[in-house]
Amino acid sequence: MNRVAIIAALPGELQPLVRGWAPERRGAVRLWRRRRGDCEWIAACAGVGGAAAARALTEAGRDGDLQLILSVGWAGALRADLRAGQAHEVAGVVDAQSGERFLTAAVSRGWWVTTSPAIADHAMKRRLAAVTGAALVDMEAAALARWAAARRIPFRCIKAVSDGLDEALPDFNCFIGRDGQFQLARFVVFAAVRPSLWPGLVRIGRLSRQAARALREAVLAALEDAPQS
Repeated sequence: MNRVAIIAALPGELQPLVRGWAPERRGAVRLWRRRRGDCEWIAACAGVGGAAAARALTEAGRDGDLQLILSVGWAGALRADLRAGQAHEVAGVVDAQSGERFLTAAVSRGWWVTTSPAIADHAMKRRLAAVTGAALVDMEAAALARWAAARRIPFRCIKAVSDGLDEALPDFNCFIGRDGQFQLARFVVFAAVRPSLWPGLVRIGRLSRQAARALREAVLAALEDAPQS
């Protein structure tokens, strides 16, 4: 049995992909499974950040060895020419804190994603682009790439742009708990009394849904390349 782990941060990133898959829950980790021939695809999410991603990956690999790890989900653009709503497979991952770099098993040698310990605002995006040379920023890929490299498991990374370089975002970092869970109820209360945020949130929601659909297509294309026997 060839087993592929597909690790995201939030259920919304995976929703279009896992529609119709068998759901499962193990504590704070949500999983979905699909069998195809001699392959099993296991999608999992446990929250935002590297520690949560590691927990999701641990659960995805608990029932057998993994032949491929896919880091997927939303990312911020670090270049003005990357449009929100589009998905991209990256050639490598750079850890913004340690400077470590990990090549992926992607066929093309193109853009890189950098992993930040916080959701990047406009100013941070500019700094990360200048320091790392990456085109995208996320919060999980480096932890998963490091885990895969230590075990010599092929690793690929597909990210969909949820917010462009100049997108004005609320400070979502205040609403991420220590366990990596996004505290939606608190954020709703926060946003409800700030009408100035509403148009931007509607736009971000629309682009995020579009990005999740694009992510589905890109991930399925990558899974077609995964070992079948």
